[in-house]
Amino acid sequence: MASGKILVAQGGGPTAVINQSLVGVALEARRFGNIERIYGARHGVRGIVNEDFVDLTQETHHNLELVAGTPASALGSTRDKPDLAYCQEIFKVLQAHQIGQFYYIGGNDSSDTVRIVSLEAQKAGYPLRSIHIPKTIDNDLVGNDHTPGFPSAARFVAQAFAGANLDNAALPGVYVGVVMGRHAGFLTAASTLGKKFPDDGPHLIYLPERTFNLENFLADVKSMYERHGRCVIAVSEGIHDASGKPMAALLAKDLEHDAHGNVQLSGNGALADLLCEEIKAKLKIKRVRGDTFGYLQRSFIGCVSDVDQREAREVGEKAVQFALWGGRDGSVAIKRTGFYSVDYELLPLEAVAGKTRVMEDEFIASGTDVTDAFSMYLRPLLGSGMPDAFRLRHNPVAKVLHKA
Repeated sequence: MASGKILVAQGGGPTAVINQSLVGVALEARRFGNIERIYGARHGVRGIVNEDFVDLTQETHHNLELVAGTPASALGSTRDKPDLAYCQEIFKVLQAHQIGQFYYIGGNDSSDTVRIVSLEAQKAGYPLRSIHIPKTIDNDLVGNDHTPGFPSAARFVAQAFAGANLDNAALPGVYVGVVMGRHAGFLTAASTLGKKFPDDGPHLIYLPERTFNLENFLADVKSMYERHGRCVIAVSEGIHDASGKPMAALLAKDLEHDAHGNVQLSGNGALADLLCEEIKAKLKIKRVRGDTFGYLQRSFIGCVSDVDQREAREVGEKAVQFALWGGRDGSVAIKRTGFYSVDYELLPLEAVAGKTRVMEDEFIASGTDVTDAFSMYLRPLLGSGMPDAFRLRHNPVAKVLHKA
């Protein structure tokens, strides 16, 4: 049984519920008498190599609960993507502080970091239990039905498009909303959950799982605009052409690149603006507007799924239980067991690390829509209290001056 001191860190993009997982680890660990100290690393793996720790053992239960209900990463995060040498430095620090359990809350890259650190500990014969705790709004971790953070972000996207649709119906035109998702379109697809009436938007949905063709896109917009007198469009930031090149890079002259060399898709409005310009120029539609949701969908404080909160807490709790009772390292995974219930498994780190899940074909109806199966999959994750929209009934009054 692993014992002694434990270290927990948060990596990658913040979410609305990542602190639930942090607090799940901290409070569950307190239940075990052999746990001496619970440390938190500030700003992820960077905080580990810098030995920038805080003692969570000294936090009150009440304050931890308040932090749990607060979005974003309470310990701070990082975009560092550790290689072998970086992970060896992490391991040296863990050894120096006599850490017996290492928990890292994050996505694909974070799971790979845990895998490498775990292997280093095994090679050194050091008794370290290493557990990856899932987190990502992209919902792209393999082996999981869904990942903590995604349901709350999806709830935001669904509500945002419901509002955009109401606005667009009042002042008709074309609206383009660009949603996060470089390789997986789950979050963009969530826009469909805001629809109530048959003519509600989004009328068109574009996902990175399908090739994007600009001419086809313009034809789709023209068709929907002629049918409804307006058009609401949901677009994933990761849409690409047949060669796999991001449309943002094809349409724009100058784009920033992130620390890993990827085209910077988030945090700027380039794709929305460029698509709007194409619509105006090619289709001659005057009222065309675009938004880039960007960071808003990650940690929006007023839009959190209660289902997401509960499960994010439980993956943290289960991580500690797996570490103390499971006898092996791994990645905690959420498994759906009914409509609606879940269970938790500990997957081998190599089964999750560095891999990317994309939307399954059964969820994609065509290049511009999703299936009822996707709606059934997502609906229970959004949680309780989803707002609803209503319309006036159309009871026309007979014309007096302009009779037919």
